[in-house]
Amino acid sequence: MFVTPAYAQAAGGAGGAFASFLPLILIFAIMYFLLIRPQQKKVKEHQAMVEALRRGDQVVTAGGVVGKVTKVRDDGEVEVEIAQGV
Repeated sequence: MFVTPAYAQAAGGAGGAFASFLPLILIFAIMYFLLIRPQQKKVKEHQAMVEALRRGDQVVTAGGVVGKVTKVRDDGEVEVEIAQGV
């Protein structure tokens, strides 16, 4: 007959396991440097900007409304007057 015996292949070494995780590690490193790190930098800049706000400063909100800072609280909350008495 023309049947050949099938033998099990030898198990790969420990280097094969590391090589299979290498692309995953590289993807995580790329995501860290392209997404996470710039976001952390932007948060620090925003925090410094909010801490530098003083009463009487003119600001533009995210919605485009121009106003004057009337009160700054320690927790970063800012009260803005957008018109006389408003």
